[in-house]
Amino acid sequence: MKKVRCYVAVLLCIAVLMQGCKGKKASYVTIGTGGVTGIYYPTGIAISRMVNKNFDQYKIKVTVESTSGSVFNVNAVLKGDLVFGVVQSDRQYQAYNGLAEWSGLGKQSELRSVFSIHPESITLTASENSGIRDISDLKGKRINLGNPGSGHLQNSRDILAAIGLAEDDLSAEYVKAVEAPGLLQDERLDAFFYTVGHPSSNIKEATSGRIKVSIVPIRGRHIDKMLEKYPYYAKSIIPHSFYRYALNTDDVETVGVKATFVTSKNIDEDIVYAITKEVFENFEAFISLHPAYQALTKENMLKGLTAPIHKGALRYYKEVGLDRYIDPKLIID
Repeated sequence: MKKVRCYVAVLLCIAVLMQGCKGKKASYVTIGTGGVTGIYYPTGIAISRMVNKNFDQYKIKVTVESTSGSVFNVNAVLKGDLVFGVVQSDRQYQAYNGLAEWSGLGKQSELRSVFSIHPESITLTASENSGIRDISDLKGKRINLGNPGSGHLQNSRDILAAIGLAEDDLSAEYVKAVEAPGLLQDERLDAFFYTVGHPSSNIKEATSGRIKVSIVPIRGRHIDKMLEKYPYYAKSIIPHSFYRYALNTDDVETVGVKATFVTSKNIDEDIVYAITKEVFENFEAFISLHPAYQALTKENMLKGLTAPIHKGALRYYKEVGLDRYIDPKLIID
């Protein structure tokens, strides 16, 4: 009889545990990305698919939102409108330190890093008829600098400042990156800036139309001084082989940043842990999704970060020994 009672008790415990698992409330998570022609959007899609296929395990449902870019994503994450956002490393630096758009708001101390992704190059694409062969040729030209809320708007402003030009020295436009190739091909723009990983469908579109187009190098002593001033910029190369219809015959020298994945200090540790684990445990599948990811290593995905590492991500990194690659200043939780 005692054995029967014990057996029934065990079954009741199992039933309670199973009911608890079944009753676990689902979490709905949104990742803010960028325009659909860039790499932010497919990056978000890839991460969402990794997590969603294991819904029974994590009870997390991930959706992806195309947004206006880095500034929007930072602000939306901090307000709780997004759970995660893909953000340029320079914008992460500026937000956390209370600079640029955040200079009047102060340090955004609740911003948290999860990991870095691909390198992004500041890309200046110009029509042959514009006469733009160098960044010193921009004065008086019709140039799209980028839409408000995007990371590349600040990048183009930094380039202009470095070479001694103001926005008033140009016929400046501020449209979204997705619109710029069409405007260039319609001869309503002479050139446009876009900070993006390569190869990019946006740049392919711009270089494949009736109007002949080249990618303009961003280099020189003024740019070297800019690199000294801003620690988040570094020199980069755009392979000319990525754009077979562009006029370039050599790889293009430029500068760039990194794409980073961020969240808020207030997001549940288990959610951030699950997202981090899925990306790193499926690393080979992740880097196969786009040519821009090919240079990624697990180690360099922990570089180029400014905001502290979220405690959920840190928990995973400690489990697998990756925490040794993290700047100790970023471990504060």
